[in-house]
Amino acid sequence: MNQTIESIEHRRSVRNYSPEQIKDEELENILETAIYAPTGHNDQPWHFTIIQNQDLIKEINEGAKEAMKQMKVEWISKLGSSKDFNIFHGAPTILIVSGRKDATSPLVDCAAAVQNILLAAESMDIGSCWIGFARFYFINPDNKEKLKIPDENEVHFGVSLGYKIRENPKAPERNQNVYTYFK
Repeated sequence: MNQTIESIEHRRSVRNYSPEQIKDEELENILETAIYAPTGHNDQPWHFTIIQNQDLIKEINEGAKEAMKQMKVEWISKLGSSKDFNIFHGAPTILIVSGRKDATSPLVDCAAAVQNILLAAESMDIGSCWIGFARFYFINPDNKEKLKIPDENEVHFGVSLGYKIRENPKAPERNQNVYTYFK
């Protein structure tokens, strides 16, 4: 099978990581794929903040959970209140993905970059998880400044990266009734 298709079909969100840090060369290769994602009008609006400092990762986790506790959506508030929940699942590396607010389609462009990151990581047998909860930490604008995220950017996503503790689970059944053909 084609390696790209194999990576797409095998990739799963990983929520169990070894504490061992991924190699710098692996991280650089993964990041390189992000900037090759398609963007509306070739805006390339993204900015990637790479964090491997465990104290800072813990601070972002706790800050996001504090903000989550205040959410009106019950399951988010409840998850934020869980002392055992870690939004990054113990990953040794996290990425914060932000995009320029004035770009044509920054949210979609950043999502395409994240998909490239996830697929590149899988192709290297590195676990990853797309983390929407990371943006809650940045409700406090001081946190954006603290992490040197450009002022003109909005934080959209986080990504956790690390070596997998166990193999990917089998893919859940996919709904195949989603195509309409006109030939």
